[in-house]
Amino acid sequence: MQLKELASLLPVSRIVGEGSIEITGVQMDSRKVKPGDLFICIAGAAFDGHHFAERVIGQGAAALVAERDLQAAVPTLIVKDTRYAMAVIAAHFYGYPSRELKVIGVTGTNGKTTTTYLLESILSDHGFRTGLMGNIHVKIGTQFHPNHATNTQEALELQRILREMVNAGTDYCLMEVSSHGLERGRVKGCGFRTGIFTNLTQDHLDYHKTMERYQAAKALLFSRMGNEYDADPDRRRFAVLNADDAASGDFADQTSAHVITYGIDDTSADVRAEDIEMTSGGTRFRCVTFRGTAEMQLRLVGRFNVYNALGAITAALAEGLPLDSIAESLSRVRSVEGRMEIVDAGQPFLVLVDYAHTPDGLENALSTISQFAEGNMICVFGCGGDRDRTKRPVMGRLAAEYSDYVIVTSDNPRTEEPEAIIRDIVPGLIEVGCEQGGYELIVDRRQAIEKAVAMAGPGDVVLIAGKGHETYQEIMGIKHDFDDRRVAEDAIRGR
Repeated sequence: MQLKELASLLPVSRIVGEGSIEITGVQMDSRKVKPGDLFICIAGAAFDGHHFAERVIGQGAAALVAERDLQAAVPTLIVKDTRYAMAVIAAHFYGYPSRELKVIGVTGTNGKTTTTYLLESILSDHGFRTGLMGNIHVKIGTQFHPNHATNTQEALELQRILREMVNAGTDYCLMEVSSHGLERGRVKGCGFRTGIFTNLTQDHLDYHKTMERYQAAKALLFSRMGNEYDADPDRRRFAVLNADDAASGDFADQTSAHVITYGIDDTSADVRAEDIEMTSGGTRFRCVTFRGTAEMQLRLVGRFNVYNALGAITAALAEGLPLDSIAESLSRVRSVEGRMEIVDAGQPFLVLVDYAHTPDGLENALSTISQFAEGNMICVFGCGGDRDRTKRPVMGRLAAEYSDYVIVTSDNPRTEEPEAIIRDIVPGLIEVGCEQGGYELIVDRRQAIEKAVAMAGPGDVVLIAGKGHETYQEIMGIKHDFDDRRVAEDAIRGR
C-alpha cells in the first residue's frame, strides 16, 4: 500500500516527500516500528510521538504521519489531527473488518464484562462463531489472549484484532466499549451492529471531571451508529438501552438506531424481569418480552445480574433468536471470572471475590449479599490510586452501612501512597457512625484478606472487592503477582 493511497482518505492533508513509498505496516508505538512501517505521531498527555521521529526512522520507518513538518529524512503525511487520521488509516489498512462481521458494543459503568460474557454464551450455543474484546481477555477463533489494555484498545490494535477475527471466520464480535475509548476516538471507523447500555454511575471523574461529560462520552456509541435504514435485516442497527437508567432517554434521542429497552422497574420496557427470586445459589425471574414470556434461571446472584441478563436477552432477541433457547443458554452459564466469584476450599462460610471498584458496584455486591447472608458480612476493599478521589469516602460509607465488619486495605495504589488513599476512605466510615471496633485499617492486602478469613465463622460471608479477575497489584508503577482468589484460598487452607 502506498502512502498516497492513505493520503487520499484524508481530504485535508498533504505529503512532504515521495507519495509512492510503500507501506507494509502501521504503528503508533515507537518500540514496535519495523522496516517499512508507517509511524503515526500521536500527541498524548504523557508523551508526544513527534519527539520519536528520528528514532523510528533509524529503525527503518518508511514514512511518518504528523501534525507538522518535521523536516524528516522520510516522506511525511501532514494532517490536522493524527489521532483521527490513525482511525481512518487503521480501518483502511486492515480492510474495514467491521463490515464483515457483526460487532456488538457494550458500554456503561458496571456490567460490561458480564453482559458480553452472557451474550457470547447465548450466541455460541446457537452455533455462531464469536470473538470477544473484553476487560479480561481477547478471544480470536478458539484462542484466548490476555488483554493488556485497561480500556478499549487504540484504533490500530482494535482494527488489527477485528481483521484477525474475520480471518478466523468470526460471525459476532462482542466488545466492551469504555468512555475513554469513545471520547478518544479509539472506536471511530468501527461499524457497530448493536450498542448495549448497562448503567451510568459515578466513576472516572478524574478523567471526565463531571457526570455530564461522562454521560456525553457514553452517548457517542449511540450517536455514531449511522443515520440510514435498510430492509436487509443484516444491515439494521440496534440500541439496547436500560429503561431504568435516566441516561437512556438522552441516548435514545441521539441515535437513529432501532431502540429496544429493558428494565425491571419501568413497566413500559420492551423486555422486563418480573417476580425476581434470589438465593445464594442463583436468581430466578420471569422475562416478559415482545417475543413472548419465559422463566429464567441464572446461576448468578444479584439484581444487577438480572439487568446484565436482560441486556444480553434483548440483544439476542434483536438477532432473532428464540426466547426459550436463550433461557436454556443462560441457565448453563456459571459464574463470570472475578464477578461475585465463589472461592471454595471446603470452609463453612462463603467467600466472594468481586471486581466492584465503584460506589454503585460495591453497593450492588453488598446489597445482594445482604439478601441471603445468614451470619455476619465482612467486607475487604480499597480504592485505586491515581483515580477519582471523590468516590473513596462514598465507598467507605457504603461498606459501613451494609457490613458487620470492614477491613480497609490497598487496591492498586499505583503512584499514590496507600496510607493516603485509606485516609480518604475513613471519613465515609465515620459519617455513618461506624465505630473503631467495626472497622480495621490494614495496608497490606494479603494480610487484610487473611484477617477476614481468620475471623469468619460458620454462615458468615466474606466479600473481597475491587480487583476481581486481576492477577496483579500495581504499587509505585510496578506490577506484582497478586490474585485475590488464590490469596483467599491459601488463607482458608492455612486456618
